[in-house]
Amino acid sequence: MGTARWFALGSLLALARLLEGRLVGEEEAGFGECDKFFYAGTPPAGLATESHVKICQRAEGAERFATLYSTRDRIPVYSAFRAPRPAPGGAEQRWLVEPQIDDPNSNLEEAINEAEAITSVNSLGSKQALNTDYLDSDYQRGQLYPFSLSSDLQVATFTLTNSAPMTQSFQERWYVNLHSLMDRALTPQCGSGEDLYILTGTVPSDYRVKDKVAVPEFVWLAACCAVPGGGWAMGFVKHTRDSDIIEDVMVKDLQKLLPFNPQLFQNNCGETEQDTEKMKKILEVVNQVQDEERMVQSQKTSSPPSSTRSKRSAPLPPEASEGSSSFLGKLMGFIATPFIKLFQLIYYLVVAILKNIVYLLWCVTKQVINGIESCLYRLGSATISYFVAIGEELVSIPWKVLKVVAKVIRAILRILCCLLKAVCRVLSIPVRVLVDVATFPVYTMGAIPIVCKDIALGLGGTVSLLFDTAFGTLGGLFQVVFSVCKRIGYKVTFDNSGEL
Repeated sequence: MGTARWFALGSLLALARLLEGRLVGEEEAGFGECDKFFYAGTPPAGLATESHVKICQRAEGAERFATLYSTRDRIPVYSAFRAPRPAPGGAEQRWLVEPQIDDPNSNLEEAINEAEAITSVNSLGSKQALNTDYLDSDYQRGQLYPFSLSSDLQVATFTLTNSAPMTQSFQERWYVNLHSLMDRALTPQCGSGEDLYILTGTVPSDYRVKDKVAVPEFVWLAACCAVPGGGWAMGFVKHTRDSDIIEDVMVKDLQKLLPFNPQLFQNNCGETEQDTEKMKKILEVVNQVQDEERMVQSQKTSSPPSSTRSKRSAPLPPEASEGSSSFLGKLMGFIATPFIKLFQLIYYLVVAILKNIVYLLWCVTKQVINGIESCLYRLGSATISYFVAIGEELVSIPWKVLKVVAKVIRAILRILCCLLKAVCRVLSIPVRVLVDVATFPVYTMGAIPIVCKDIALGLGGTVSLLFDTAFGTLGGLFQVVFSVCKRIGYKVTFDNSGEL
């Protein structure tokens, strides 16, 4: 089982676990990463109250099962798990507590030993049961999800949030019932068991151990097989009276027996598609388990010592059972109790002192190592930065020289270009004059024919104009004479039809 992680970022990791759903608030819908232990990833509906805390039980950083814990009754309402497989061997029973139930600000990520939690968890035991609550009582810590059904060697099931007060005889019979049902009825009728979802829970009574931890009135089990086309759902109830045997009920009937009438499985575990033939086979095995338990009960009740012992271990012991103990036993218990408490206190103090010393040494060592690492890192970084800067400067020198040379050549070329332009402008004036002088005779000789042509055209035009004027004048005079002669009566004829 994981212990407290003494890292500087432990508190941040704990907050991350809270956000991921390890200890989920009531306002949230599920159990975070532990939703996989519920059918269709949906926890039972209708059981959430202010005193119920959702816990994603983890060990070694992995999710093991889910628990809804009652801080009022200090027992689990139910635990949810899947595909139970018997553990290959025994494990040391180290009962653990959940730090974040009593101290939400605790930086401890997983359940730890109660001795370790005394000095690191504030208000320990204010909302959950402790090992001391079971001392000097007739009850033992009965697991809802027994370790014997789990292949988990990390003992994640040995948490007090997974336990409720049970007498030894009832606990033994309850475990026998669970093993018989799992091995002979439930798992064989659900394929390999990979699709089998199990809920085991309690219903508290009015009786409390040391006025703190509620004793269950009865415990119950609900199973849902989600095999496609061959699923089923069954419920079982076992009262804590020694004479009662386990009873089979339908899931709907089981829900009516529980407080708040919850819905344990979404859609009642596919109620419309359940395989009735498999359910009949399960009931046949359940009848055999019940007959075997009746036989065991009859054998126990036949012997007076066992019956006396059965009465003494009843979950709700009457006042008569208390009076049956001898005066000497009470006196010895009264005398021994202070010494036991003293030894427990000394043990807790020694463990706490040793833990704090180890923690202090570890912190000092870590700080020294961190300081050395920081100095070496800074020295290395400065050295590397120095050499990198020198290398950059050395590499940049040829490039800078080339840039300077290029700029010098560019300036020289600009100067030469300006000189050539000035020379060209100075030389351009006489060249133009010479060209004009050289081309003047050519232009003059070429213009003489054109001028003569223009003079000839002018003279011809003038002569033509004089002739046109003379003939026009004579024609006009003849016309006038002809008009006058016509008016006075003379007729002038012509021999030819020529025009006057």
